[in-house]
Amino acid sequence: MKAFVVDKYKKKGALALVNVPEPKLQDNDVLIRIQAAAVNLLDSKVRDGEFKLLLPYRPPFVLGHDVAGTVVKTGPKVRKFKVGDAVYARPRDHRVGTFAEFIATDEADVALKPRNLGMVEAASIPLVSLTAWQALVEVAKVQPGQKVFIQAGSGGVGAIAIQLAKHLGATVATTTSAKNADLVKSLGADVVIDYKRQDFEKVLSDYDLVLNSQDAKTLEKSLRVLKPGGQLISISGPPDPAFAEAFGLNPFLKLVMRLLSRGVRKKAKALGVRYSFLFMRAQGQHLSEVTSLIESGVIRPVVDRVFPFEKTGEALAYVETGRAKGKVVITVAD
Repeated sequence: MKAFVVDKYKKKGALALVNVPEPKLQDNDVLIRIQAAAVNLLDSKVRDGEFKLLLPYRPPFVLGHDVAGTVVKTGPKVRKFKVGDAVYARPRDHRVGTFAEFIATDEADVALKPRNLGMVEAASIPLVSLTAWQALVEVAKVQPGQKVFIQAGSGGVGAIAIQLAKHLGATVATTTSAKNADLVKSLGADVVIDYKRQDFEKVLSDYDLVLNSQDAKTLEKSLRVLKPGGQLISISGPPDPAFAEAFGLNPFLKLVMRLLSRGVRKKAKALGVRYSFLFMRAQGQHLSEVTSLIESGVIRPVVDRVFPFEKTGEALAYVETGRAKGKVVITVAD
């Protein structure tokens, strides 16, 4: 099958389009004929080698973390899916590879595609919706009436997180550029801050939760908009000791994570707020919950641009510009 692979870790290195063997099924796997795959900044970071310590893929490996397609084969222990099912997924770490014609994925990571979405829109959903779900529902347990600050509201995670937070009953603030203000308002944002002209720290105060996806400077400022007892969940780092423990890292890496996050944890403690790092994990059951929200009209996908499979490298370069509104998707097959 054709696939885009990382030949070696290299910053902004080109992906190679090559022929690789079709994936072999394990007992609990479904083989998915990929029809669309989203492109994420995570793909760029993995290719650049930023996650080599946590996710030591051995080149050459197929890149790609989101998939929508059709089940064409099932392992002997698969019970949830059958050949012909339209599905979507974020395959688990160490088994990614959606920039290809097929992928074998554990059925626990897969959900039936929302009936009201096509393959392109469905492919845009898994990684960002699981990130939003695990941050807002699982970790923060957002309650009606709470105030939630979601950074970069027109981005992939932000666009879904705004909609989910509103569904949970929160008042939502976000940052974006002026040209994207109408978009984030249409998604449900109550307070929209033009990050080019306004300082969110001077606008926001007494927030219950911040979903941080930006740099260290923004993270530090975000701590100060929280009320005492509030929580900041970061999806852009730095990793903390709790993450290292949950991820099963070795003692050396646990020490590294502790040192990397020591400064922000100390500042959070001084302010009487909590800091935690979230590294989204594959989870088909959570994705099924999202499916219900999509089919009921609570959440809608936001797709910026669609590229053909052979232009996957261009799609990744476009994502790296940071200008995409919502998600970028590649079409692999009809």
